[in-house]
Amino acid sequence: MRELRPATGARFLLERLRDDGTRAEYRAAIYTPTAEYVGSAMLDEAVGVTLTATGAPAELHDMLAMQAKLLARGASKRRTDGLPPWPLRVMRWRGPGRGG
Repeated sequence: MRELRPATGARFLLERLRDDGTRAEYRAAIYTPTAEYVGSAMLDEAVGVTLTATGAPAELHDMLAMQAKLLARGASKRRTDGLPPWPLRVMRWRGPGRGG
């Protein structure tokens, strides 16, 4: 998606596809100025994250995996706080030299 491509750096996007209570499935994407990498992520409060290969360079893939892990780790706390444990969409940007 052209409108999601940053001018510099990389944009990381997780879009929820399914919410199974303590688990959720997300479409996972990484956008750079010149490329787009798409995969999926299974997040589980107790087990952690399984991220499919996106074809992205290792550094970008690892940054997306870390975003997914942080989301999974916080699900229980968000539920306790009365918030949705699995947000519909999480988007982050990292500038050049930090994944771009």
